[in-house]
Amino acid sequence: MREQLLCYALRYEGDWKKMKLALDRQEPWTRMAYEGSYVTIADQAYPDKLRRLACPPWILFYEGDMTLLQKPGCGIVGSRQASAAGLRNCARITDCMKERFVIVSGLARGIDGQAHRSALDQHTIAVIGCGLDVVYPKEHASLYAVMRKKQLIISEYPNGTKPYAYHFPWRNRIIAALSEAVIVVEARRRSGSLLTVNEALELDIPVYCVPHAYLDEAGTGCNLLISQGANILVDEDDLRLIF
Repeated sequence: MREQLLCYALRYEGDWKKMKLALDRQEPWTRMAYEGSYVTIADQAYPDKLRRLACPPWILFYEGDMTLLQKPGCGIVGSRQASAAGLRNCARITDCMKERFVIVSGLARGIDGQAHRSALDQHTIAVIGCGLDVVYPKEHASLYAVMRKKQLIISEYPNGTKPYAYHFPWRNRIIAALSEAVIVVEARRRSGSLLTVNEALELDIPVYCVPHAYLDEAGTGCNLLISQGANILVDEDDLRLIF
């Protein structure tokens, strides 16, 4: 089944629904060469954390240290258009959590990138929405280079797959599933980070949010989540209480 899943992933650029349809129909397939590393849902090395998802990835392409998937993770997410205060808070939160958890995020601009950078002296996993050979955003080229060698980058999309907009909400389920807790540092009401929160709640993964000042647009999503029952983070003592 490993070779079959690779064939479908290459044929359909990792599209989960199209791959499921191909499996249901048992579409013809052929063995195909692929130069990168990958693991499929049929392999023993596939991370058990992802099997609990309603739609677990059929295949994961990766570069870096796969053993990081066996360690407890903490998802740190937030706005792409992060404020200076948000970036500072992200760095402080990551510094507090990285000794106990692998930091999991999406390698996007803003909070994601800051979380990865702040964790480079420990361990971090990036879940991206394009092929591993596609650097997106381009300003993260140096961060990509470091993480490929010393950390871990994973994607359900094979090399050459472009960063289509719909890939990013979909990959958020993987960030949530790899995490023991999800921390939202800064988010507006329509932030994609709230989709990660929804995925976490489906898996009974606790969600923590940094509160923001009244009428602070950058944090309206965080305040909304807190009003709906998310755990509030006031200081580092709260962070230390996470598991």
